[in-house]
Amino acid sequence: MSEPTAAEEAVPTAVEVVHGCPVTSSRGQRVLHPGRERLVEVVRALYRDGFEVCVDLTGVDYLGAPARELPVGVAPERFEVVVNLLSISRGERVRLRTQVPESDPVVPSLFDVHPGTEAHERETFDMFGISFDGHPDMTRILMPEDWVGHPLRKDYDEGRIPVQFKGANA
Repeated sequence: MSEPTAAEEAVPTAVEVVHGCPVTSSRGQRVLHPGRERLVEVVRALYRDGFEVCVDLTGVDYLGAPARELPVGVAPERFEVVVNLLSISRGERVRLRTQVPESDPVVPSLFDVHPGTEAHERETFDMFGISFDGHPDMTRILMPEDWVGHPLRKDYDEGRIPVQFKGANA
């Protein structure tokens, strides 16, 4: 067997698998990499394991950094949905990173498992254009309803029009 190349050594390998997802580590925290079709299933399983709080859910646009570190077998996509869960009883956090293709930026909603994600999912939709299938109110939350585009996408034009957030007084 030949020695791995520097490029092969740079790709993290999953040292464990949890609920069928490869697991890596980042800054001492476990990171699960579920496919979007299994996201809700994995979050439900983690809930049963004691991760009862969804602390955060957001999107990331990797337009300028497509060659990021992912475990072997996980194909990088332009977008990623990142979910941070907390187990209060164990004092432990776990992060989930789900790849989302630019051609179909849709993932299932976590609302049925964690109702507190309602606003997080709307904000991710508003800023990145990632939709959450099964969300009870998939509408903009920060930008006006008639706003065109998604301001946190890396290819969004900067400074065209001053932003007037919803409900802001002139």
